[in-house]
Amino acid sequence: MQEQLERRLTELRKEFETGQSKLQELVRQEQLIRETLLRISGAIQVIEEELARNGAGHTNDGTTE
Repeated sequence: MQEQLERRLTELRKEFETGQSKLQELVRQEQLIRETLLRISGAIQVIEEELARNGAGHTNDGTTE
């Protein structure tokens, strides 16, 4: 019985470490995606402001008014 419990404890610890590693990777990916979205958002804002300044007459979806 003691051996079984120790074996199970070892298995659970390995699973826990694997889960922690995966979670850390997902957090890193989330941060990269947030940074990318922030850059894209900034680029969108700059282009929209430039279009408004030039009176291009286009809507946000790319169609002409």
